[in-house]
Amino acid sequence: MINLIKKITVSRPENATLTLPFSSRVKSRLRAVLDDGRDVGLFLARGEVLQQGDLLVSEAGDIVKIVAAEETVSIVLCDDACLMARACYHLGNRHVSLQINPGRIQYLHDHVLDDMLKILGLTVLVEKRPFEPESGAYGNQASSHHYSHA
Repeated sequence: MINLIKKITVSRPENATLTLPFSSRVKSRLRAVLDDGRDVGLFLARGEVLQQGDLLVSEAGDIVKIVAAEETVSIVLCDDACLMARACYHLGNRHVSLQINPGRIQYLHDHVLDDMLKILGLTVLVEKRPFEPESGAYGNQASSHHYSHA
């Protein structure tokens, strides 16, 4: 098994890719399978959240690139800043992880939350997309605000 031990910030060509859903990208200890079928173990610093494009290095020096898996997400599109703020308030009040972009919020699909937002007058779409939520006030902000996802 390949042991991935550290996230690196220097751009280097990868030897493999690892596609993970958000629920796995928040774990510092994880057994997984690379996209080419090889077994891998994550042994990372606690509290690190892996984002699309992050590079991990193995004990042997192999470089693995993280790919954010497509997941079922609910998407709210809205040009009304006040209505969007209300939606974020109500979702945040329920401790829902949000991906926030200009005019758009995304969260892991939940039909109950979708119905709540529809009652507020918002339109909710359901699609398969990578999910990269805000890391939070105490998280690593270096990776957040990727507005190019839209």
